[in-house]
Amino acid sequence: MDYPALRIPLQIAVVGAGIAGATCAHLLHAAGHSVRLVDKSRGPGGRMATRRLEWTDSPGGARQARLDHGAPGFAAGDPAFADFAGAVLGPAGLAAWTPALKAGSRPLPEPGPLLLPQPDMPALCRALLRGIEVTGSFQVDRLLHGPGGWQLEAAGALLPGHHDRVVLALPPAQAAPLLAPHAPAWAAQAARAVMEPCWTLMGVARRPARAAAWDLAQPAEGPLAWVMRADARPGRAAPADEAHWVAHASPSWSRAHLEQPAAWVQAQLAAAREACAGEPIAWTHATVHRWRYARPGAPRAAGDTPWWWDPALGLGVCGDFLGGAGVEDAWRSGRGVAAAVQGR
Repeated sequence: MDYPALRIPLQIAVVGAGIAGATCAHLLHAAGHSVRLVDKSRGPGGRMATRRLEWTDSPGGARQARLDHGAPGFAAGDPAFADFAGAVLGPAGLAAWTPALKAGSRPLPEPGPLLLPQPDMPALCRALLRGIEVTGSFQVDRLLHGPGGWQLEAAGALLPGHHDRVVLALPPAQAAPLLAPHAPAWAAQAARAVMEPCWTLMGVARRPARAAAWDLAQPAEGPLAWVMRADARPGRAAPADEAHWVAHASPSWSRAHLEQPAAWVQAQLAAAREACAGEPIAWTHATVHRWRYARPGAPRAAGDTPWWWDPALGLGVCGDFLGGAGVEDAWRSGRGVAAAVQGR
């Protein structure tokens, strides 16, 4: 989007379809390169995620709901980021949400509204990847580098074709083994990087006679980092008889119970959610999701470049573990490595 087309486009593979990888792929594609994005999931978005819940109600009817269970939204402290997202999504593709905080909650970490892609959180990454070849359900576990360029392998199967450049936009624990044969110093740094986990509860309940007077709670103590009234968010309305809730456990609680069975975690977080509300909740359907790599565990050191690029190898790395702890930081990292790939 920011770069002129080149006379001889490069063949570039980007591994990882979160905001950092999607931004990098988008900018390189817009500059005239031939870009292929590869991801282990079926669809793009990474932690900008929306889950479709499906269940059968007591009369036997099929019910469905969609809940944002990853990043709750993003702030746009840098006007360039707000302009970028707005240009990609269009005037109706981004909504602002200023949640009403529950009394006694910790304040929001950033002032101003949260921005929500419409109609769901992955919409921004989908828009960034329009016109780009995307290979999903391909979990790269090996990078091969030879005279013909880079090849990507998953479970012994090679992705067809060679690539002049490869950019990894993965959590550091997943990037480290891919980097080890080619950039051992980078691999060692990635292996040391800490990413905090997060257990997430998402559920549908019967709507009480009196709706909650708040949209977001950040309890000062207990297992929950925050609780969100999901149907209060722009473009996320629920049927009249339903209330939609999403709750994220704190990093310390999630780390301590990372390998517990999902059913046990769901019971614990549902009880904590009821304690936060101060009254029982009549759940009709609920489930949990475990984010092993939810957010960086330490801030980026001042002066560190929020991406890695080796022009001799044609190998780069980007992601929020290098760029900070938010969507905007991941965007900045992806944008930076896209410029570096082109020698800018």
